[in-house]
Amino acid sequence: MTSSALTQESRAEALERMTGGEELDVLVVGGGVTGAGIALDAVTRGLRTGIVEMQDWAGGTSQWSSKLIHGGLRYLYNLDFKLVAEGLRERGLLLTTTAPHLVKAQPFLWPLKQRFIERAYSAVGVGMYDAMAVAGHRGMAVPVQKHYTRRRALEVFPDIREDALIGAIRFYDARVDDARLVMTLVRTAQSYGAMAASRTQVVDMLKGPGGRVTGAKVVDLETGAEHEIRAKHVINATGVWTEKTEALGGTGGGLQVLASKGIHIVVPKERIKGSTGIFLRTEKSVLFIIPWQRYWIIGTTDTPWEVEGRQHPVATAEDVDYLLEHANSVLRSDLTRADLIGVYAGLRPLLQPGTKDGAASTKVSRDHTVVEAAPGLTVISGGKLTSYRLMAEHAVDHALGKHEAKAKPSVTPSTPLVGAAGLAAYESQAPRIAQQYGWTADRLEHLLGRYGTDLPTLLAMIDDDPDLGRPLAAAPEYLRAEVAMAVTHEGALHLEDILARRIRLFYESADRGLAALDEMAEIVRPLLGWDEARALEEKASYTALAEAEAAALRTHTDVEAERARLAAPDLVPLRPLATE
Repeated sequence: MTSSALTQESRAEALERMTGGEELDVLVVGGGVTGAGIALDAVTRGLRTGIVEMQDWAGGTSQWSSKLIHGGLRYLYNLDFKLVAEGLRERGLLLTTTAPHLVKAQPFLWPLKQRFIERAYSAVGVGMYDAMAVAGHRGMAVPVQKHYTRRRALEVFPDIREDALIGAIRFYDARVDDARLVMTLVRTAQSYGAMAASRTQVVDMLKGPGGRVTGAKVVDLETGAEHEIRAKHVINATGVWTEKTEALGGTGGGLQVLASKGIHIVVPKERIKGSTGIFLRTEKSVLFIIPWQRYWIIGTTDTPWEVEGRQHPVATAEDVDYLLEHANSVLRSDLTRADLIGVYAGLRPLLQPGTKDGAASTKVSRDHTVVEAAPGLTVISGGKLTSYRLMAEHAVDHALGKHEAKAKPSVTPSTPLVGAAGLAAYESQAPRIAQQYGWTADRLEHLLGRYGTDLPTLLAMIDDDPDLGRPLAAAPEYLRAEVAMAVTHEGALHLEDILARRIRLFYESADRGLAALDEMAEIVRPLLGWDEARALEEKASYTALAEAEAAALRTHTDVEAERARLAAPDLVPLRPLATE
């Protein structure tokens, strides 16, 4: 197997190999969770696979989700049984086989307002949810539902308002650091031989006789160099950018995708007293109050995004007030804007019915669709984080065609991600490791939840340089070694990559991590070969980004918010496409 370490050097080597003349079997465009899953699915079938992403890994929608792995309990009430069954099956795989270090079971309370009818109705729904989970995974990956009286619910979650419920049902789903899952998928794909290059933008498609897509023209945004990558199959997995990317294929076919904005707020753990999450249905969306180790994430909204740009969605004051109002309707915590330590916004790709030219598509799920937009160009869109593996399998099957797909079936249901294999055995050694390094149980829980059985890589770095074993001065929940590992193994090329997607101070601290900038830059400078001027440029760029995000939060419309956010120019700007 190839090294799973994503580095500057592995990126450069991947670009050289992809553009060296030998044709790929599959080129994946888009490094979100769907594209990363496709790359892993394709390479583990024995296909020569490459993946490119115009931003950092998970740089689009995949970094800003609710961070839930779920079957979609609310879909049962729309009778979407197949969709729920798919999600529950995938949830079980992630919890037990493919990513048990990253995906953790999470209990939720569903507050009930009506004494008899609602409890009976909801019990049937949650019971079906549990039963489908058992059927889909041949056993339970999480406990089954449990019913609570009002008094018992208040014992479990003291900060629920007494007038917000007459009782509750506890059920389980799971949570995950979404950007970390994506990066780990890419690392795993690379370990099996996939070529992976972030900050590499497709600006046009290559075409052969009859208009068949035969690859892509790409720009290395780090150097400005242009390259051509030839491939038998190109798979477009670019989410809210689907239409722009598929248009490069030169036809009027493909999928229609709109964008919907969802925002989340983050509050300190001590601000809400409760030992589970909360799930509510609202008039516009659903409300999740989700506990993490040091904070709560509350979301989400669901509003049309009608602004032209899709790279930098931001929250407005109204978005935040909406979530605070709905959270306070069930909590006695009386949250205000002063309690917030973070806010983030993302765009969901909303798949529209049918295709642009009326051509046949493979709607393999009620949640996502695969279509051949042009000969040689497969497009997939829709779906949700939980179903990424299934979407990837469907996309590769579609690209290969029925005969070849049958000869080379997907093996990802039984392929653990980096850090997953042997996790239970390694967890049993946790007390010894904690004692050896002088760490608390919380510290080791944090590290195992990020690295799993790849933790020895981090420990070896600390053994070689004990200074890396010190906590960050401004963010002591993280070790200096975690900053270094973001560069040496996890593909971070810029301070923004670390702060937004590896060590997520962007939304975990009220200053978006600005207090940690100097120390982080000190750690990564020698690893990335920066001189002092480059380090200053990186710090200035992230500072401007943080200030622009704060300014956007003071606005009242998406147009105003985007204008405020775009006041901070991108350190690595995108190029215009051939069709623009």
